[in-house]
Amino acid sequence: MSNSSSAALERFRNLVGVKFQLYNSLFTSLPFHRIEKTGILLSLFLSVCEEGFKKKLSPKQIIEDFFNKHTSSLNEEDKIDLLFRFVQYAERQVVLFDALEDAAFREVNDMNGVGTLKHLESEVVQEKLQHKLAEKLKDFNVLLVLTAHPTQFYPGPVLGIINDLSKALAENNASQVNVLLQQLGKTPFFKHQKPTPYDEAVSLIWYLENVFYAAAGRIVSFFKNHLADSLTNDQPVIRMGFWPGGDRDGNPFVKSETTLQVAEALRGGIIKCYYLEIRRLKRRLTFQGVDVLLGDLERKLYNNIFVPGQKTDITQNEILKTLDEIREILIYKHNSLFLHLVNNLKNKVHIFGLHFASLDVRQESSVHGTVIESLVGTVKELPENYASLNDDEKIKILSDLQPIDPSLLTGNEIQKDTIESVQVVKQIQKYNGIQGCNRYIISQCNSALNAMEVYGLFLLGGWKKEEMNIDIVPLFETIDDLKGAASIMRKLYNNSEYQQHLKRRNNCQVIMVGFSDGTKDGGYLMANWSIYKAKEELTAISKEHGIDVIFFDGRGGPPARGGGKTHKFYASLGSDISSKEIQLTIQGQTVSSNFGTIDSAQYNMEQLIHAGISNEVFSDKEKSLDKEEEALIQQLADISFDSYTQLKNHPDFLDYLVHASPLRFYSDTNIGSRPAKRGASKMSLKNLRAIPFVGAWSQLKQNVTGYFGVGTALQQLEQKGKFPAIKKLYNESLFFKTLLDNCEMAMHKSFFPLTSHLADHPKFGEIWQIIFQEYELTRQYVLRLSGKSELMDDYPVEQQSILMRERIVLPLVTIQQYAMIRVREMEEAIVNAPIKSTYEKLVMRCSFGIINAGRNSA
Repeated sequence: MSNSSSAALERFRNLVGVKFQLYNSLFTSLPFHRIEKTGILLSLFLSVCEEGFKKKLSPKQIIEDFFNKHTSSLNEEDKIDLLFRFVQYAERQVVLFDALEDAAFREVNDMNGVGTLKHLESEVVQEKLQHKLAEKLKDFNVLLVLTAHPTQFYPGPVLGIINDLSKALAENNASQVNVLLQQLGKTPFFKHQKPTPYDEAVSLIWYLENVFYAAAGRIVSFFKNHLADSLTNDQPVIRMGFWPGGDRDGNPFVKSETTLQVAEALRGGIIKCYYLEIRRLKRRLTFQGVDVLLGDLERKLYNNIFVPGQKTDITQNEILKTLDEIREILIYKHNSLFLHLVNNLKNKVHIFGLHFASLDVRQESSVHGTVIESLVGTVKELPENYASLNDDEKIKILSDLQPIDPSLLTGNEIQKDTIESVQVVKQIQKYNGIQGCNRYIISQCNSALNAMEVYGLFLLGGWKKEEMNIDIVPLFETIDDLKGAASIMRKLYNNSEYQQHLKRRNNCQVIMVGFSDGTKDGGYLMANWSIYKAKEELTAISKEHGIDVIFFDGRGGPPARGGGKTHKFYASLGSDISSKEIQLTIQGQTVSSNFGTIDSAQYNMEQLIHAGISNEVFSDKEKSLDKEEEALIQQLADISFDSYTQLKNHPDFLDYLVHASPLRFYSDTNIGSRPAKRGASKMSLKNLRAIPFVGAWSQLKQNVTGYFGVGTALQQLEQKGKFPAIKKLYNESLFFKTLLDNCEMAMHKSFFPLTSHLADHPKFGEIWQIIFQEYELTRQYVLRLSGKSELMDDYPVEQQSILMRERIVLPLVTIQQYAMIRVREMEEAIVNAPIKSTYEKLVMRCSFGIINAGRNSA
């Protein structure tokens, strides 16, 4: 372990580990009903769990043993009541741990170290590369797209408590911490109703207002102050995107009015931020000439958000013009006093405009085809035999559609909403600016026709070709889709109508690749490698057609869904993959874990910026993989794919997941607005969404999607004498090492003793053994490659954090498994007593703490 890592670990232990023990003891003194007894019993229960799993006891045996030894004679209702109290107590322990990590972030992480902007500045100045940096930044930026998939959201009041608690902990304000813990004890965590898409949007806008607004402003101000000539006003290095309210894929609750409502909330959010900052500015800029300008601007902003019926067409340029006038007065009449405050606000206006974040619209491809076919007989350009035409014939017709009369939309709700969804984009652009909404994403894009169907829908919605300032973004996710992506894009690039559209979009094409469904479909190694190869092919084809391609990565929290060491993946890409911009989704838990505070958001955004810039600016850039290296990874991917496919095709695979994990309870947790599966059909692997699929494996503490097949692939290639070549690749390729680092993270969060009672199960024993043996094999080979004795030894702080979090959550996973066992026993005995629904609620309640503690578990 390096000196810096050792020092960081020591700081983590002192600022997080020791303080957790200290403040955790405060819980037992909170003035709440039976909380002292709950805290003492929970501590005993944790010890019983640890000892029980060492003895290979089942969760049921552990809990029954605990009740027999440590409680007086309780009836079943009283026992369940105590388990619920354990869950509530542990939930608040997780919040305390989150707050402590947030408070210690600046101390534990080197804010001026490798990968930060301060480090970038020293590298650029030392090597005299200011001109190369300015050239790269002409069209480079990082786009973070916030999505509200059902993985984790604390209720709004809890978010506020975490924020305040972090500040009090950082200041060692024990009395304030005590008060906030009392508030936490009284604040409900459980959502009795599913959030609406608008509710999800409001939760994320909290982060925009309280975190990203300040963090992005700091970053742009750093560039302007320290690398003055590198950044232009037209190209802010950070942009924000937004999915709640625009993402219709599989979410029947998102309507066109939802999209408008969320766009209005985003506009209101950023105007409120400007208004509050102007109010603070007024306390300093009290000079003649400036005060009047500030007062007028303050009044306009106020009227736009607080006075009904006073919404005006205030624009980004109007705000900037006023700020420029103020700057002129400060420079020429007041010795530039407080000029930096005006500059900081101006930087934020350049980043956020009046849109705050660009709202994307997304829908699944088959919906578009169904809607267009439903308009045959209504739209005169669509012939009666449209459905039987080939793709080329359909594309030709779609390219010349005329606007549809809204009164003719007499079809179903989806038909009406699909047409309205392209029409509301124009309304959003009127008030929020063009950046407010200018992308349409096509899920499960399987053909060039799928892209041109969206083009046709915009024509039907009243858009003229020359004014269609919309990026049509195909999304490729499954292994087959990724393999076919290049031929689909070639066909689009060769279509004359689409060529003209791209010319109007500055010959720039955004292509989205999804890690989640790719991993569900093909396993960890094959999904990541298929995306890498698809990006290589798409870069080459786009270059061949004179198109700048930008990749938009649909990344989730865990390694299995493209999370983990994200910035290292971007730093590892060689010259064969376009790095014009970095665009990625920030989902669920990752929002709060990586971007939950201004410091952590700034640090992680800087890491992404540095990763995207460094390969082109510095001479020691990461080399592209050579043919032998690519062939080696391809062999590993193919073997792991076969291994994962065999597991997936096991006749008991889905039954095992439903039996052993809380998968069937997932949609009842009221975490997200979107259903757990596509459509209303019976649950199958095909219609099951990737998020509950990965999340279920995570709560089961088996994390199959993060490593399965890797050990088998490494073993088979060793048997062919290729292990030395793999070891060399591991030591020399940042891409391959990062793949396996993330694999280690998934395994480090696994805990097979939780389910070892299934090892001898008459139906599921075989599949449990298959998974466990692959885990052990992968662990063995990954440690041989790394030369370390423990998983994640290269990341000691994260390793320690995971260990502590897993210990906090051990009682919860034990209780959850016990509750599921009791539910199954009653189902098998055909007992439908009221107590069964109580156990089902206990399963769901445990999910909150388990998911929240995992930070990137789904």
